[in-house]
Amino acid sequence: MEKKELRLLLENVADGSVSVDEAVLKMREEPFGDLGFAKPDFHRAVRQGVAEVVYGAGKTREQIVKIVETLLAKGQKTVLITRMSPDAAAFAEKELPLFTYDPQSRIGVAGTKPEPDGIGRILVATGGTSDMPVAEEAARTAEALGNEVVRVYDVGVAGLERLLAHVHDIMSARVIIAIAGMEGALASVIGGLADCPVIAVPTSVGYGASFGGLSALLSMLNSCASGVSVVNIDNGFGAAYLASMINHMEGRK
Repeated sequence: MEKKELRLLLENVADGSVSVDEAVLKMREEPFGDLGFAKPDFHRAVRQGVAEVVYGAGKTREQIVKIVETLLAKGQKTVLITRMSPDAAAFAEKELPLFTYDPQSRIGVAGTKPEPDGIGRILVATGGTSDMPVAEEAARTAEALGNEVVRVYDVGVAGLERLLAHVHDIMSARVIIAIAGMEGALASVIGGLADCPVIAVPTSVGYGASFGGLSALLSMLNSCASGVSVVNIDNGFGAAYLASMINHMEGRK
C-alpha cells in the first residue's frame, strides 16, 4: 500500500464508503514477505513515502525477477531496479510486464511509470559527458519517483559560458543535482547561482590524482557556496531519492 492509497483509505472510512473493519483488514496485511533469500518490504511506501527499490548488483537475475514479481503482486505499481546488469535486464525483459532498461545508467523499471506530481522540476547537470552514466542514474530514478527532470549535460567550468547559457533552468529549478568528477567545481558554481537546494554528486571520472572521485568528494564537501549538500561517489540514485523527497514536500506550518 502506498502513502496516497493509505490516505484515500482513511478518507473513505471518514465518508463512510469503507467500514472500519474493512480498513483494519487492509492495513493488517503482512508488512513484508519472506522469499528465503530476500524479505521484500510491502509497507516501505507508507513509512517513507517511496516504495522499495531493488539494488540489482550482487543479485542473480532470477532473484531480481522474483523480488520484483512479489512487489508487483502486492500492489506496488512501479518497481525501480538500480545497478542492473545487461544480462539480468535481458532475462527480466522476458519475465516481467512493462519492463524497460537503460544500459548507460543500468536502471531498470518494471510496471507503470508514474506521472510527474512533484512541486517543481529537478535539474540534473554534469561537468562533462563522461559523467552521464551517473547523471542518467539520477535522472531516471527521479522520473521513476514521479518528478519532471531537466537535463543539462557537459556544462563544466572548463567552459563556463555553457553553464551560463542555462541560467533560466537553474533559477527555475526546485532542486538541482550537480554531478562532476575531476576537481568537482561545478557544484560550487551552481550553488552560487541557485536559490534552491543543490545536491552534489562526485564521480570517479578523472586522472590519477583524482583518486577515484575522492578529490571531487573533498572539494564538494568544502564548497564555500551555501545550500550545497553532498552524497557518496557515483551515487546518482541517492541524490535523486533525496531530490525527490524535497520536490514532494509541501510547506509545513
